[in-house]
Amino acid sequence: MTVSIHPLKKYTRSHITRTTTCPGCGIGIVSQAILRAIDELEFNMDDFVFVSGIGCSAWIPSPLYNTDTLHTTHGRPIAFATGVKLGLPNKNVMVISGDGDLAAIGGNHLIHAARRNINLTVILLNNGIYGMTGGQTAPTTPRGLTTITSPYGTMEHNFDITPMVVTAGASYAARWTTYHPRQMTRSIKKAIQKKGFALIEAMSQCPVQYGRVSKLGKAVDMLKDFKVNSVKINKARNMEPEALLGKIVIGEFVDIEKAELSEECMNLRRKMMEAM
Repeated sequence: MTVSIHPLKKYTRSHITRTTTCPGCGIGIVSQAILRAIDELEFNMDDFVFVSGIGCSAWIPSPLYNTDTLHTTHGRPIAFATGVKLGLPNKNVMVISGDGDLAAIGGNHLIHAARRNINLTVILLNNGIYGMTGGQTAPTTPRGLTTITSPYGTMEHNFDITPMVVTAGASYAARWTTYHPRQMTRSIKKAIQKKGFALIEAMSQCPVQYGRVSKLGKAVDMLKDFKVNSVKINKARNMEPEALLGKIVIGEFVDIEKAELSEECMNLRRKMMEAM
């Protein structure tokens, strides 16, 4: 009998045979996009350090990936990753976590890392809800949606994460859904190679929590919703705000070159050593 081995299996720990994700979750699609990007770039996993926080998406690199990982406290993965990058500037440092971890409790770290333009690749999975802890309202939950913590519908306006990070100063930012894995892979490749802060916001389905309260249904139904309601950014720029209500704007939001923090710190150290 012929046994087929997944081509990306070589990047994972051999003793990990099961994942913590629910059936239909989008985490597997995003995880494969990350590993496929690394594989296509022909990078060595020894050149990476992965950092994650608390939440469903934080389990992508830890313990699955066979490389150096830091599984940190809630909301702090970007802070830890900043320390890693400044201490080991030649490493590719990638943060992988969810919207609750990175944009709620970790929101200040996200904004200021973009402002500082430190050379990190951040993969932020956005499922619009706190999936791991029971389906509470998150900063990304659409206004009016009923959850266990907003039984009459959330009254808060939700974050639009990618434009926020662009405004804060990121060098590269893109948003894709799990219906667009090839485009997501290409953007992750660009983000890894970008000298500066790079964010990929991955809109990911959570059929167990978000699918239930939003009435979108199962994973396939949610993927179909991503297909129908996604609008490319170039088209969105010519649309009226009212026409974009309920739509997901996807594509590359920014791709620029600017001074990067860890390189600036290395230059400062060099100048100080020369002056001694």
